[in-house]
This record gives sequence, structure tokens and C-alpha cells, in this order.
Amino acid sequence: MAWALVARSTAMHGMVDGLAQVAAPMAMTLAAPTFLGMWVGMMVAMMFPTAVPLVAAHRLVGRRRGDSPWTTAALVAGYLSTWSVAGVVPFAVLVLLRDVATGGGETEWLPVAAGGILVAAGLYQFTGWKTVCLRTCRSPLAFVARHDFAGGARSAVRAGFLQGTYCLGCCWALMTVLLVVGLMNLLWMAVLSLVFIGEKVWRRGWALPRFVGVALVGLGVAIALHPPLLGVVAEIPDLGTTSSM
Repeated sequence: MAWALVARSTAMHGMVDGLAQVAAPMAMTLAAPTFLGMWVGMMVAMMFPTAVPLVAAHRLVGRRRGDSPWTTAALVAGYLSTWSVAGVVPFAVLVLLRDVATGGGETEWLPVAAGGILVAAGLYQFTGWKTVCLRTCRSPLAFVARHDFAGGARSAVRAGFLQGTYCLGCCWALMTVLLVVGLMNLLWMAVLSLVFIGEKVWRRGWALPRFVGVALVGLGVAIALHPPLLGVVAEIPDLGTTSSM
């Protein structure tokens, strides 16, 4: 359902803007509260499947403790609050890109900037921060055991927010790819979602960050050296046209 709502929002508001769309008219005119609401829906679609093991582990522990199911709902609320706060950054970037687009001027710097973002995102996959955050995300039961001693809704909210922070630390670099190809580019959203699931749930997911990192570095360098590739990478279906058919 979350994916259906994101697709509908994309068709209605044209929120596919990124560096690849700066040279074209940009449709992003949403107010901050509306954008953040859509951002949360996007995060539910992309990130919540990776949080299912955490929710299941928390409910298992809570059931044994006699906690109400509402405590697990509080955990989810805390988790989503982290991503809600993080949504301020892409909103500010989109406003900046919209201003650049309407201001005109030279855009030769776009492929270099886009390539640099992709290279940086790829290199982050090899850092110790990525490893620490991914290790926490891959061990939901151990996380609940360490960070939810007191029980109750308040403790669950704190645990959810902290786990969301680790999740953000694990995934923020890959999310910057959407600032290149378009924030709500459904194809890239689906690809990144599969990567996130593979990293956190797949038994052999430890090798995936390095594979993805190499791929992003190579793609970033290729875009910087061959600018037309940026448009090819960011090309998406015309959702507005599709929805009207």
C-alpha cells in the first residue's frame, strides 16, 4: 500500500526532481509539511521491510514480558521519527535545486557533481561507520536485549529512535543516489530497497555493501567523464502520462 501511495504522489506532484532534472522545468512546489508527509510514506515503503525483524523481535520480547502490543507500535513510531527528522535535509536540497533550475545559467557542473555524489556514496560503503551500523541492523534481537531494559512505551520509543539512527547511518549514503536521479524515482527506489533488504536480512549480505560500493564508484566516474550518461541513468517513465491512460 505504501508503494501505491508513493506512486500516486509522484504522478500527482511530479516529485522526481534531482540533479539530473535541474536543466528541465522542476515541479517541486510543495510546502514543508506536505513534503515531509510524503517523505514518511516513502520511508515506510523503502525502509520498513528491513525493520520487520526488529519489530518481530521486540514483540517477541514484549509478549514474554507481558507488554501491550502498543509498546511495539511505540517502537515503530520512534523508528519513523528518525527518518522524519532526516527528511528536512532532502527538502532543503530540493528547494535549492529548484532555485538553481529557475535561475538558469550554466549546468556543465551537473555531471561532475552527480558523479561526485555517487563516488562518495560508494566509498562510504567501505567505512567503519557503515560496518558498525550494518552490524546493529543485522542483529535486531540483540539490539532489543541491549536497549529496551525498562519496557513500556517510553523505552520502546527510545529504542525505535536509536535503531532508526543506526539504520540512517547504514543507509543515508545510498539514499543520496536519489538526489541525483530523482527523489521519487520509483525504479531507483525499488533497486535501493532491494539492496537495503539484502544488506540487512540476506545471510550473505555482508558482501553486498562492497559490491554496491564498487558499482557506485564506477558509475560516478563514468557519469563525470561522459555527461550524457546522467540522463540515461535517471530516465524514468512519465508517470503522469501513465496515470491518465
